[in-house]
Amino acid sequence: MQTPTSPPPASLRIGLVWLMAAAAGATVANLYYNQPLLGDIGRTLGGPADAGGPGDPGGLSGLLGLVPTMTQVGYAAGMLLIVPLGDSHERRRLIVVMAALASVALVVAALAPGLPWLVAASFAVGITSVVPQLLLPFAAQLAPDAQRGRVVGMVMSGLLIGILLSRTVAGLVGTHLGWRAVFWMAAALMLALGPVLRFVLPAQPPVSEMPYPDLLRSLGRLARDEPVLRLHSVLGALTFGAFSAFWATLALYLQSLPARHGPQTAGLFGLVGVAGAAAAPLVGRYADLRGDRRINALAIAVLLASFGVLWALGGWLWGIALGVVLLDLGAQANQISNQARVYSLRPEARSRMNTIYMTTYFVGGAAGAWLGTSAWARWGWSGVCAAGGGMSLAALVVLWAGAARAGRREKRGEGSARGGG
Repeated sequence: MQTPTSPPPASLRIGLVWLMAAAAGATVANLYYNQPLLGDIGRTLGGPADAGGPGDPGGLSGLLGLVPTMTQVGYAAGMLLIVPLGDSHERRRLIVVMAALASVALVVAALAPGLPWLVAASFAVGITSVVPQLLLPFAAQLAPDAQRGRVVGMVMSGLLIGILLSRTVAGLVGTHLGWRAVFWMAAALMLALGPVLRFVLPAQPPVSEMPYPDLLRSLGRLARDEPVLRLHSVLGALTFGAFSAFWATLALYLQSLPARHGPQTAGLFGLVGVAGAAAAPLVGRYADLRGDRRINALAIAVLLASFGVLWALGGWLWGIALGVVLLDLGAQANQISNQARVYSLRPEARSRMNTIYMTTYFVGGAAGAWLGTSAWARWGWSGVCAAGGGMSLAALVVLWAGAARAGRREKRGEGSARGGG
């Protein structure tokens, strides 16, 4: 039996963990390249000149707003329909196939002749970019129990940095080469990533022989039987919704300022957020030692505070930068704590547990992107901050209610034990 001081298995050397982290970051970036480019996309494909600013609810709440929203919806659909296959199929093969399909979807996005085509391609990009959600249970299954939080934290660190740097890369490349070049670059990266993962990742045999319909039916049973999974799924959805409300509208807000900052400036804020992503492995180590929800409470409180900073100081770039650090730190610490708890529940069903958690998570992200862009179109920056702050506050309420219910269950269990004695 492995102890906390035992070396990791030969199949989980540190270089392999960092490769999985890099692959997760490179693939999840596909979901976010469009966000700092929305203004340019709107001008090129016939959207409103000001990208649906305040007082123009028919702009971003229409087709242009559906570009980031449908990317998130597609990702949620991919997690619901594809990720469960990781329990019944060889994960490495599934990962390689999905990387190739993501490359095709990105080519379609690069060639899109109009907004309806780009919206459809965005959904396809989302549904095929589920490689990170296959890699996370892959890493969790390889890791010794005492190191699982740390390993998941390292892979999540790569994923989170990919989310943030995607906006930086998209802003820089989009400014100099145009928004279509961003999608061509992403397609080439996915095409190259597949063979690398095929030859470097170890084979991972399936852990279940369930037919596909049974896998999908089992999702409902898992959600019903695991209150911890339900609680952390809702927490993830609300906090990622708040995160998405900000990032889906940042480029539009920056363009509305007197200096009319372009996509390059919006993308550079991703670099600022990397400071928060760097905390992910530290949170994972703490989660290995402590299984409580104090990390969640502190992380969500930081997330809520970030929207106060963004509302009060959002007229200055340095104020936005401060808000971004707090936003990313809070969202990412909460995510690591959630996943460490979820992956500890049922080893034989990690892909399906991840499906339930991450589907809920990205449905929350899609809802947050829609809520943020709608609030921007109607009430401007104050509306965006209110939307993000409201979702953060709701998460704190849900956490408090969940802790209260858990306490009542424990008391009932103690009472039953005393009565039986």
